[in-house]
Amino acid sequence: MRLGNAPVTLDRMTQEDAETIAEWHYDPPFDFYDPRADDQDLAELLDPATRDGSYLTVRDSEGELVAFLQLDDRDGVVDVGIGLRPDLTGRGLGLSFLEHGLTFARELFGPRRFRLQVAEFNRRAITVYERAGFERTRSYPHETNGGVFRFVEMERPA
Repeated sequence: MRLGNAPVTLDRMTQEDAETIAEWHYDPPFDFYDPRADDQDLAELLDPATRDGSYLTVRDSEGELVAFLQLDDRDGVVDVGIGLRPDLTGRGLGLSFLEHGLTFARELFGPRRFRLQVAEFNRRAITVYERAGFERTRSYPHETNGGVFRFVEMERPA
């Protein structure tokens, strides 16, 4: 797998990794994605039982934690979640990282489709997902971060 042009490795997320990721802080307006912005999301990340098998860490060639990947196989549809370390966002790395993550998920699960959800305000991420072949399937209100926000669900063939 690669992040931009750099090779990376995937591994199961450890408790130490989860605690490190829980401290990541993004610049506004992307601080919406801070792990500590929503108690339920934070609890899922920090609970080994709920993240077991679906959360993977991504490390660069020097062993630095650079991202995470969340993959949930649901009857031939893999739900995908990605998170780049805050200092790596906005640098054009998202598309290659996503594409390599989808290749990994395709090899692991052999799904029919990929699906993801993204906050509607996050045009930067939506553009990356559209470039990767995802199309909007619906828009819906989602309760998170102490309020109700519009989210977009996107899918593409595997």
